[in-house]
Amino acid sequence: MKTEKFKSEVNTLKTFLEIYCCNKHKNKTAVEKNIRYKELKFSTTLYLCDECLSMFEYSLEKLQNCPHDEKPRCRQCSNPCYEKPQWKKLAKIMRYSGIKLGLLKLKNKFFY
Repeated sequence: MKTEKFKSEVNTLKTFLEIYCCNKHKNKTAVEKNIRYKELKFSTTLYLCDECLSMFEYSLEKLQNCPHDEKPRCRQCSNPCYEKPQWKKLAKIMRYSGIKLGLLKLKNKFFY
């Protein structure tokens, strides 16, 4: 996977987890994560609870070890690397956050 795609995937994951965590959990903390992928190094600040931070770290590990040059969507992957419980949990988070993002875009389009 190209480094630009990796960084985009990490930012998408971060956004979706933060939306979900903000609406569903309490006790969030700010955590600075230094991330490496091939020659790319960057840091990001996450505002997540321990449970969501754990999911971010699990997903980040899977992204870093993705064997595909052109990364497919995980649900379309011929060789999925996520364990079933984590995959279901992340799918739930993505669904919830995707709906929230879609509603926010609609709200901004009509009311601003």
